[in-house]
Amino acid sequence: MILIRGVPPGRARCPRGRTRLRDDARPSRPTAVGGPLEYSVAMNLGYDQKLYILAFDHRGSFQKKFFGIEGEPDAEQTAIIADAKHLIFEGMLQAVSGGAEAGVTGVLVDEQFGSTVPEEAKKHGLKLAMPAERSGQNMFDFQYGDEFGEHILSFDPDFTKVLVRYNPDGDAPENAEQVRKLKVLSDWLKQNGRKFLFELLVPAEPAQLESVGGDSDRYDAELRPELMRRAIADIQDAGIEVDIWKIEGVDERSDCEMLAQQTRVGGRDGVTCVVLGRGADDAKVDEWLTAAAPVEGYIGFAIGRSIWWDPLKAYVDGKIERAEGARRIAENYLRFVSVYERATNAAAAS
Repeated sequence: MILIRGVPPGRARCPRGRTRLRDDARPSRPTAVGGPLEYSVAMNLGYDQKLYILAFDHRGSFQKKFFGIEGEPDAEQTAIIADAKHLIFEGMLQAVSGGAEAGVTGVLVDEQFGSTVPEEAKKHGLKLAMPAERSGQNMFDFQYGDEFGEHILSFDPDFTKVLVRYNPDGDAPENAEQVRKLKVLSDWLKQNGRKFLFELLVPAEPAQLESVGGDSDRYDAELRPELMRRAIADIQDAGIEVDIWKIEGVDERSDCEMLAQQTRVGGRDGVTCVVLGRGADDAKVDEWLTAAAPVEGYIGFAIGRSIWWDPLKAYVDGKIERAEGARRIAENYLRFVSVYERATNAAAAS
């Protein structure tokens, strides 16, 4: 049984002026692939510290797959979901107690179900990232519409995160519409001195998947790395300036190098990358981390389900106690940190 912590699920909105999306807001005309930045922007762009993020900002899929809740949850259901998410955070605190360095340890958590986690993360000296996108959408949209700026300022995260599905060979009008909205957010973040964490997913187009015989593993290995590079270039050309790219793992170090180089073109020398887990098994995530860790421009990871899914599911199903769930989450997180740092140190020693 889940014990309800009694944490109020919502946050009062900050009484600031609304940040409106203008219908005429359009990305600036591209110059060249990854065109050069203005000097003032380039000086402040990027992030140069290690960063190991535990991601649990999942919302729609989380409530449905763990609790079978469809649609908008009521207050009691929200409290149950928030309690489960707090258990993930308890695992992170155990990881810090077990040796994780707080200053490079991050949590990515949402406002809807995060309850007190954002405040607690800051209190413990952890880095805080929070999402701006509406959950469960194939195209990017703002969770809070015109009021996105109010919510960012109210919670004051270290990083504002978006999840974007963008294939450069995909539907052109849909890509353009996403880019338009992302440009609004990018401009606002830079005007307000805030860091942008951009999670890029490049789902296969039907023709692309058909070209590799319908084999998703072949798509990932043979086509996705170059499509990722092109997607990053498209986004850069639209004037969207990212500090940290949260990108899918690739198998080859040479592909990691290609992607890191693309993120830094045109004077973006401080821009960095973290590897996402995509819910893959430990062996696959280890492979991705080992490929990326030695590459200049990669600074860590942002992994979620691969760390907490199994322990949390066991707890929700009543198979383990809460403390055991937190212990297993901490153990899984620390193991991935160890994999990443071993790969980094091995490359430095060679």
